[in-house]
Amino acid sequence: MATIEIRANGPYVVLGGLPLVRTSQVETEYGEPVDWAPDEPIDVGDTHEPVEAGETYELCRCGASTRKPFCDAVHERNGFDGTEVADRGTFADRAYPYRGEGVTMHDDRTLCTSAGYCGDRFTNVWAMIERTADPEIRDRLRRMSMLCPSGRLVSQPDGDEPDEIDYAPSVAVTRDGPLWVRGGVEIAGADGEIYETRNRVTLCRCGHSQNKPFCDGSHKDVGFRDG
Repeated sequence: MATIEIRANGPYVVLGGLPLVRTSQVETEYGEPVDWAPDEPIDVGDTHEPVEAGETYELCRCGASTRKPFCDAVHERNGFDGTEVADRGTFADRAYPYRGEGVTMHDDRTLCTSAGYCGDRFTNVWAMIERTADPEIRDRLRRMSMLCPSGRLVSQPDGDEPDEIDYAPSVAVTRDGPLWVRGGVEIAGADGEIYETRNRVTLCRCGHSQNKPFCDGSHKDVGFRDG
């Protein structure tokens, strides 16, 4: 089974041959994210081949590796504190339900990465939920919620399952941002305890999140860069 294991004050160890890809936000001329760029495979090691079934690799968690996204063991020398502090409960327990016409938008603020898919220069999903009697606005809110990489926002049509894109299990390296784990991948903490498995999860890789192991948008504050 594909699993990500977190090492105490160390890297993410990816087991089970999870595909590793790179993506970035597609933005308007005003810098507003509206989609995700197509995935581009990343070579593991020096093989120049895609990840094979059963292959294991380590991804940097401290933000200082010279070979990002891979770990180079610099965490052993720079005093990285990777203590996990995120809530171990469920999304359902934390999320606030904003109820609209024909849809409910569940919002777990603890998972915010400040990716920006929740609004533009004219409006945002919290204003839109009040106007979801209009089917066009309702459909747009649902799409915006589904594009949220961390799963902070999850829309759910009345009487139906929550909206989710059908992602294949994979790890996506986002440009100058977190690791985007998709498709219901199991994540085990350094203590061996399994976090709630979700379709969308963003893991900190800048080393500065105050909600480790999850991203809290700190990469923007500290100016984190891939290179």
